[in-house]
Formats: sequence, C-alpha cells, structure tokens
Amino acid sequence: MLYRKAPNTHNWYSGYNKVINVEEATEKPKISKVVFVFAVTLAVWLLFTWPFAPVDWATIIAGSIISLISGTILAGVATQHPIKALNPVRYFWAACYVFALAWWVMVANLDVAFRVLHPDVPINPGIVKVKTKLKSDSAKTALANSITLTPGTMTVDLSDEGHLYVHWINISSTEVEEATREVVGRFEWLLRRIFE
Repeated sequence: MLYRKAPNTHNWYSGYNKVINVEEATEKPKISKVVFVFAVTLAVWLLFTWPFAPVDWATIIAGSIISLISGTILAGVATQHPIKALNPVRYFWAACYVFALAWWVMVANLDVAFRVLHPDVPINPGIVKVKTKLKSDSAKTALANSITLTPGTMTVDLSDEGHLYVHWINISSTEVEEATREVVGRFEWLLRRIFE
C-alpha cells in the first residue's frame, strides 16, 4: 500500500493518507460478496414494499433486478467475510448493541444537557488519543460512528495502527488507557462479538 504525506498535518497524529492502489481498485469482487449484497438488498426491498402492497411476482422480479445491479456495483465495499453474516449469534449481539448504544446516547444527552444548563458550564474540551483492539474495518467504522453518535464525543481521525482521536467535551484523563476505557470500553466488547 502506498502512502503520501498529507498537507497541513497537525502535531497530534502522523498525517499520512492512504493512496489506493490501482490494482486493488479495479479488482473484481468475489461472487460471495455479490450474493451477500444481493440477498441483503432483496430482503430490504421486500420489507419496504410488503406493508404497502401484497408481494407478487412483479415486485419480486423488480426487486431481484435492482438487487442484482446493486450487488454487482456495491460488492466491492461489502464486508470482507460475508459468510460471518450467517451466524445467528451475531444478530443477538447486534440487538444487544442497539440497546446499549441507545442507553449510552441517553446518558450522554443528560450529561451534555447538565453541562450546558449549569451556570459555570463545567467543560474541559479537547482531543484525546484512544486505542482500539478491533481489527476489521467494519468494526472500527462502527466504533467510530458510535462514539460520534454519542453526544459529547466525536471521532476526528482513525489511524491504521488502531488509534482513534476523539474530541471530548469533558476530558477526565489524558492517559491513553484511561481514556480508552471511558470512551471505547463501553462499545468495543459488543462490537467484537458482532464483527470479529
């Protein structure tokens, strides 16, 4: 993989951007990825059309054509291991994750509301470096998005070494391990069970 130095880098991270290799970008996706995206897209199509009209052959054929086109086009950005999606235990943990994420978003909303309404505005904003043990790109992306969805935190950058740089409304620790436990710890263990 080629890397180039990004202009206007900051002192808190290396500032290298990934340059896509031409051979990687033009590779044909595996058939399993095409089938995976086709199946997911067709299922979503049928779920969206079913409540409004009875499912008939025309709906199934139209959905199949659109799903086949989507599967062919989007297979390159699909998960690296689509066979893992067939494990029902992952769906159980995904359902648990939805509730955990909703809980932490609610708690963070109350915390931010307290800080905004407090007369002294007790904030200590800044960017902290945290470490994740997640390996797959999908898991890291889900973690970064979960941190960003939680009020008071926003993922600024994700390095190839597994470090995330998070803007935090009230930094309680600048130590990597402590900040990791507070920011990443609540999501990482569930995401590992879903994606890895």
